[in-house]
Amino acid sequence: MTTPDTLTPSQLNALARNLLEDSFPLVWVEGELGNVARPASGHLYLTLKDARAQVRCAMFRPKAGRLTFQPREGLHVRVRGRVTLYEARGEYQMVLEHMEEAGEGALRRAFEALKARLQAEGLFEDARKRPLPRFARRIGVITSPTGAAVRDVLSVLARRFPLADVEVLPVQVQGDGAAAQITAMLRAAAASGRFDVLLLTRGGGSLEDLWAFNDEALTRAVADCPVPVVSAVGHEVDFSLTDFAADLRAPTPSVAAELLVPSQDDLRQRLAALARGLDKQQGLRLREATQRADRAALRLNALRPQARLEALRQRQNEALRRLQAAWRQRSERERATLRHAATVLRGAHPQRRIERLRERLQTLAPRPQAAIGRRLSHEALRLRGLARSLEAVSPLATVARGYAIMQHDDGRVVRSVLDAAPGDRLQARLSDGSLRVRVESDGDDASR
Repeated sequence: MTTPDTLTPSQLNALARNLLEDSFPLVWVEGELGNVARPASGHLYLTLKDARAQVRCAMFRPKAGRLTFQPREGLHVRVRGRVTLYEARGEYQMVLEHMEEAGEGALRRAFEALKARLQAEGLFEDARKRPLPRFARRIGVITSPTGAAVRDVLSVLARRFPLADVEVLPVQVQGDGAAAQITAMLRAAAASGRFDVLLLTRGGGSLEDLWAFNDEALTRAVADCPVPVVSAVGHEVDFSLTDFAADLRAPTPSVAAELLVPSQDDLRQRLAALARGLDKQQGLRLREATQRADRAALRLNALRPQARLEALRQRQNEALRRLQAAWRQRSERERATLRHAATVLRGAHPQRRIERLRERLQTLAPRPQAAIGRRLSHEALRLRGLARSLEAVSPLATVARGYAIMQHDDGRVVRSVLDAAPGDRLQARLSDGSLRVRVESDGDDASR
């Protein structure tokens, strides 16, 4: 039988648990993992220890499912939890609410704090970033000369754009002194003026492995670099402060190489398309020039004196045809009028018809005479013009000036002494008549 001063084990453990939980709020503990177990229930059981002691820990399934890494033996972690007592066994333990890798957790907090401070200064603003050159002729690659990243970058650059001149600027990308070495190489490359763009890259790794690219001095050097900078540090899920400060962030080194240079296949297709467009434009311009030349030739031909005279001759002939047609039409109308008058005359009283006909004739008589006079005057003028033209080219005008035209009896004109033989009878045509002459020899066989 128990007395009031005597406790049962369960009562003692309950008092101890209450005392522990009331005395210790949530605490942070750092140590090494051991005895890690994760049964089918999804809970996580482990021991957190250092060189001199250890404490049992439990993380129940809802919290354990949120871990971003896989807990394993020997891993150094930092946990947050409450101290309690497992009453059924009387074992002291911690119930954990959060766990992070010890080194990476501290680095992550430092990363976020520095990122927030630099972002507040405007170091990551898009307005500070510059576009990359479309065709980079010289590319500086700041990286480890023995890493996988540099091999990937060089392979992609050689495949896509072999005309680019690529220079590897070797630096240490991990460990003590890496950040200072990268910063110095970046500034030296920018000051040399030899590069169109700089690529800052390395392969993947933990946050601690990539920590050199989160250095404040290096980040500021990237932001202030006068040469465009591309940052490709780690894998796609990895972010460093140089990624935010650079003019362009690439998820991997290979993607960075693709962004730096165009594809030679795309350039060939573009050049072929431009060549086709140029040929099309040249053909169009040539056809337009040919058409302009043809039109100019037609205008030039129309301005030739001979063409103009021909056009005037055609117009004159056309006018003459129209005049003749008008004269015929008028004559037909006059004849029709006379026929009509005769018909009317035949059908009316003889005396009245004679008077009307006489009046009509008196009215119509002057018209043909006037028209004939005008037509004769016009034709006389035209004939005089033609006579003058004929006279200008007539051989008779030459004869009138004292020359004679020698002709055979059959009308052939003697143009040379060889056209007449001794004894031939010729006719000399003068301005006022003709003379009969006979060809005689002058005693010289060479002439007559």
